[in-house]
Amino acid sequence: MPQIDVFEELASTSTKLLRRLARGEAVQEGYWIVADRQTAGRGRHGRSWFDGAGNFMGSTFVGQRAGDPPLSTLALVAGLAVQSTIDEQLGVGRHALLKWPNDVLVDGAKIAGILLEGAPGGVVVGIGVNLEVAPKVLGRATTALRKLGSTISRNRFAQLLADTFDREVERWRTYGLEPILGRWQAAAHPVGTPLLVGEPGEAQLEGTFAGLNPDGSLQLRLADGALRAIHAGEVNLVERN
Repeated sequence: MPQIDVFEELASTSTKLLRRLARGEAVQEGYWIVADRQTAGRGRHGRSWFDGAGNFMGSTFVGQRAGDPPLSTLALVAGLAVQSTIDEQLGVGRHALLKWPNDVLVDGAKIAGILLEGAPGGVVVGIGVNLEVAPKVLGRATTALRKLGSTISRNRFAQLLADTFDREVERWRTYGLEPILGRWQAAAHPVGTPLLVGEPGEAQLEGTFAGLNPDGSLQLRLADGALRAIHAGEVNLVERN
């Protein structure tokens, strides 16, 4: 059963866990650090992570075992756990969608993000979910479960997510990556969705979503029909009028 330690304030839940691991402390799988407030939370490329009161901010550790799929694919595993937990809180006719590699959307707006960081013996998985408050992000729509009608508490959400994440990691270890890929694609935006891929300030590739490769990378179909494997990068949905 997952163990959840809640702290009133931390720089970052992932930083706290990474420092424990760096000191050689034993951290069991199923252990979570959750904070009421983060003063230096971060997302991809060191972006700050909004820490609105009542939102979920938590991190856990997954160790590497012989025969495990690549640790990088835990982003897909975490995505499934977060998407499923959020979906259970939404009303009829509304669903959370996964966006490669680490976002969860509702009605096209970001509601959650995932960040993996390498650690001694495994990886730390950091997750942020907008439960009460959605941050204002330039050029990106955001939302929160409260805005969508859910009244779930942070502590209840944390327990549900920790339980679901444990089950997903067990499936990942037991059955391998292939079924994870199929389930992830079924929970994502449809094949054919227009995408822009590229880091801010760099030239971007435009194409459509063509599913996932066997290693978990994204398949981008270019205008000439060619497929390009995307292993990392910023991915944005393109709205067609």
